[in-house]
This record gives sequence, structure tokens and C-alpha cells, in this order.
Amino acid sequence: MRAKELMDKNFVYLNANDDVVEVSKVMEEIRRFTCPVVNDNKQLVGWITSFDITRGLREGNKKISEIMNDPKDVITVYERDPARKAVILTANNKFVTVPVVNEDEQVTGMIRACDIVELLSELYDIKVSKLYEAMQNQLKGVSWDELMSASALVSQKTTGVKITAEEYEDNIMNSTFGEAIWATGGLEKFFAGLISVGELVIARKVGKARR
Repeated sequence: MRAKELMDKNFVYLNANDDVVEVSKVMEEIRRFTCPVVNDNKQLVGWITSFDITRGLREGNKKISEIMNDPKDVITVYERDPARKAVILTANNKFVTVPVVNEDEQVTGMIRACDIVELLSELYDIKVSKLYEAMQNQLKGVSWDELMSASALVSQKTTGVKITAEEYEDNIMNSTFGEAIWATGGLEKFFAGLISVGELVIARKVGKARR
């Protein structure tokens, strides 16, 4: 997924000459804590937060240009950048919003922390079986039965609990991605398990071919 696919295209942007009082009303109405300030070509020239607005009102500033943050201090991502870049920036820097720009440095969208949380919530509800179906598509020539058999063996090796391929299939059909992450002890362990399954099923396939 690219940043362009995750960003919100319906965002409000400001002009440096906008009135601070009027902007405060707009931000309150649309319930936004941050807004980009752009020029006539929609290129980023500043950044405003609700804290800047509060300070501007308190100090009697009239124009947004008097209180906006320097664009050099604003971290942006390009439309073509991986969406994970925006996710990592948001998490590591506790950003509320990350602006997205195109190749002409024009602001084309916003990636907000709330949008990322919503996306992750949707991912957590995906059935684990869907991930295995995608995995099977990547492992050309591997049947679903072979994949389930390898998965059962990896699960047994990891947990010490014997499980059949049929039982494993039932589990992934009824479990979500989020539940699987909790059950396996975290995201890294879950994907490490998937990698082990892929390695095992390929090794078994190669072994059969050599016979």
C-alpha cells in the first residue's frame, strides 16, 4: 500500500493571510487539531496546530502567518512512499497528522493517526484463512492440503500440542488476524510462523521432486 491509498483527500488547508479568529472557528467546526498552510499552488508554506491557534488568540495575533510553524519543521511523505513510512513516523513521533505531497511538492492529502488506527482495526478483523490463501497464491504449485499439513507440523513444533491438518484448518477459518497475533505472542512471532510454514512446505515439495 502506498501513502496515496491511505491518505484523506478531503482535507482543509489554510492561507498565510487567513484571519486567526476565523481559522479557530473553522478548526473547531471541523474538529481538526492540525491544518496545512499552503500558497496559491497548494505547496506547503506552514503548519498550524490547535495549540498555535490558542497562543495566537491569547497574544492577539491577526494573521496565520504570524503563528504558523516553518515548513522545514514539518515532516511530509510523498504519494508514492510506502504507507508504512507514515505509520512509523506517526508512531515514533506521536504525530496527529502527516501531510502527503506529490512530485511538485503540492499537498494532496493527510494521513491521520485516527485513520491508521481504523485501518489496523480492519486488518485485525481479517480471517487468518485469507492470509493463508494469499500465501498459497505466492507459493506456486503448492496445494491447500500441503499448506495445511505443513502448518500443523509447525504449530505442533512451536506449541508442543499435536494437531491435525484438518483441525488447523478449522482454527484459521474461525480466527481473525488480531486473535492469531495474541495467541502466538505478537506480530513478529506470527509472521515468523508463516515463514516457517513456507520454508517447510517448499522443502517438502523439493524433497518429493528428488525422489
